[in-house]
Amino acid sequence: MAEAVRQELSALAAIFCGPHEWEMLSCSETDGAVFRIHITAEGQVGEEVPLELLFRLPAGYPSCLPGVSVSSTHLTRAQCATAKEKLLEEARKLLSEPMIHELVLWIQQNLRHILSQPEAARSGEKPTWPETATDDGLWLTLLHLDHMRARTKYVRTVEKWAADLRLTGRLMFMGKTILILLQGDRSDIKVSGVRSQRVFNTGGVTKGI
Repeated sequence: MAEAVRQELSALAAIFCGPHEWEMLSCSETDGAVFRIHITAEGQVGEEVPLELLFRLPAGYPSCLPGVSVSSTHLTRAQCATAKEKLLEEARKLLSEPMIHELVLWIQQNLRHILSQPEAARSGEKPTWPETATDDGLWLTLLHLDHMRARTKYVRTVEKWAADLRLTGRLMFMGKTILILLQGDRSDIKVSGVRSQRVFNTGGVTKGI
């Protein structure tokens, strides 16, 4: 991870320092960083609209686009999808330089204009909740293994199982506690929760965050 990205993350954590505004989900040299920012923006009639912005910074950021997900209890799926598309359009103008703070300011200043566009006003849509977000959002799951009788065999099984489900993550041994942290698409994470009970007989809970 480049030094400029580390500095950007540090600055973002300092800027969004209010209660529940900033949430770092994962950060590594190889996989980049995943974090949430909770803000409010002005809606169409001047109301305060809460927004949950999930960003994924790949290893090549800022030379490549960040992953973006937008969700809100006050907006429909169509409105969240339109906001995401507009954010990515803005991000393309800022390639090769740290851009997350500018993107957050941009959505705060332009949300009411985005919501007034025809593509964001489809009828019959229900509001999206943060825990469901958009279907292409990044989900994480944490599994707790009660024990491992044959560590080498189990490690190979975990690696094959994660690869089959197109997931990435970490296997962590913390004394007698064994944890598996996985990340991937929402549908793959849901499948992992079902299969893990059969394959590993885990005592943990699968949860999207």
